[in-house]
Amino acid sequence: MAKERSGADDPARTLELLWREPGQGGSRRGPKQGLTVDAVVQAAIGLADSGGLDALTMRSVAQQLGVTPMTLYTYVPGKAELLDLMLDAAYLQMPRTDHTAAPWRTRVEAVARENRDLYRRHHWVATLPTTRPPLGPGLMAKYKHELAAFDGLGLDDVEMDAALTFLLGFVQSVARADLDTQAAARDSAMSDEQWWAANAPLLARVFDPGRFPLATRVGSAAGAAHQGVHNPEHAFSFGLQRILDGLTHLTVSRSRY
Repeated sequence: MAKERSGADDPARTLELLWREPGQGGSRRGPKQGLTVDAVVQAAIGLADSGGLDALTMRSVAQQLGVTPMTLYTYVPGKAELLDLMLDAAYLQMPRTDHTAAPWRTRVEAVARENRDLYRRHHWVATLPTTRPPLGPGLMAKYKHELAAFDGLGLDDVEMDAALTFLLGFVQSVARADLDTQAAARDSAMSDEQWWAANAPLLARVFDPGRFPLATRVGSAAGAAHQGVHNPEHAFSFGLQRILDGLTHLTVSRSRY
């Protein structure tokens, strides 16, 4: 898990940067003409996309742009502010499905898939804690779009916000599990299936199926179905349908009164 988090900077300075006028990239005088806050943010996103947040430093961004770190600080005060700008830019650039006329389950599912696609494009977003998210134009556009999926279901405002938060938390948890699975495969140079096959003799010696018959039966069935301990596709599809079923139950119960 990344140590960095959003909202760890000076909120006043960050808000000034987030809400700069469209087309005004924050140009400053310096050795590299035409450098803007937008250019800094996009360079940082590129570095994080390719190497994760561990590869992201003010020095590495400066090198990417061909300027000195001191020059970079005249555009963005520090890494904490930069992370907020990156996150909001990723939100702003998200493709948004026009689901105005679609059934509500289709709308909510579209929101889930849009966020899953975001995490696949920018893996670092899934690892970045957002307890104090940047209140920039990207976040506000995202929030407005996603709330519309829950509008008209009979939920009050607090419930709409809670339902969206629950959905997004689920999608993020699946994305993080997917990243953990990828990291384990990368670190061990083996897929889950290969790892379990390699360790099967040891497991057979230390594990007594007779003591844990239910766990053995269920674990074996799941492992055979998923070819490993975790299947991100199944986890996402199964969990999303349960969320939709739960919202269906809630809306139906409301309509009875």
